[in-house]
Amino acid sequence: MTKLIATWTMAKEAVAHGHLLLKKQMPSTEVIEQSIRIIEADARFHSVGYSGLPNAQGEVELDAAMMRGKDLSFGAVGALQRFKHPISIAKKLLEEPVNNFLVGQGAKTYALAHGFEEEDLLTPEAKSIYAQRTTQELTKLKAYDGHDTVGMVCLDHTSALCAGTSTSGLFMKHPGRIGDSPLIGSGLYCDDEVGGACATGLGEDLYKGCISFQIVSLMRMGASPMEACKIAIAQLSQTLKTKRGEHGDLSVVALAKDGTYGAASTMDIFPFCVDDEKDGSRVLLLHQNGTIQEADQAWMDNHLCD
Repeated sequence: MTKLIATWTMAKEAVAHGHLLLKKQMPSTEVIEQSIRIIEADARFHSVGYSGLPNAQGEVELDAAMMRGKDLSFGAVGALQRFKHPISIAKKLLEEPVNNFLVGQGAKTYALAHGFEEEDLLTPEAKSIYAQRTTQELTKLKAYDGHDTVGMVCLDHTSALCAGTSTSGLFMKHPGRIGDSPLIGSGLYCDDEVGGACATGLGEDLYKGCISFQIVSLMRMGASPMEACKIAIAQLSQTLKTKRGEHGDLSVVALAKDGTYGAASTMDIFPFCVDDEKDGSRVLLLHQNGTIQEADQAWMDNHLCD
């Protein structure tokens, strides 16, 4: 049975940590928070948390969300500056009866009032990347594409599900821009009766399909997690191509209440992590032809930060 699934190679250490927490029978909300915090704190990763790439004004703005499948409670923050662990603030908001999604100054005020500490998130390496890219001709500057959001779904020993996301969003994004990651139904969705799903890629395209809710809905109607992911990605891709002519990267992962999992992507190769009770934590590579293989050491050495 799979207990954890997450997007991108960068989640491997976090998923392995989550495995240890699950063995201690910690609740899924705690596992999601503590696992994602590992990625948020790691300066090697420039699309989540500390050392995230900045917006067009040189400021790091973070988005995060958490959803609990037992009662559909959620917490989310957007365009949050100077707090390394937005997932923890989202978890705190999940327990509030209302005001569950806060952005910008409102999110900062809430975080300070509840004991979260501010710090500078823009590292020298992130500053260097920013400087290199902003020296390009303005006509050639593009938003930071490729890997971005860490999305994770967890099933604990009580069969309780939780989903979480965290990201610094698009590089050179307009200040205040929020992608799909903290949006319930788009970046993530979770229901103990069915399962959970998370999305990663170009947020402006992903939330046009409310894709995480769509995946859980398909699972509710009897589709396996793999079938639901494939159908949702194919439908959204076709819709966007028909109506708009193109779309950005679209990738999703899902975990059902019975521990089966699924993934789908428009990328040639999409890496994701799973934790199985039998085989432990692994990085799997989903190819466009639908085949899945375990990543070897060469892949890990070259794609650790993916």
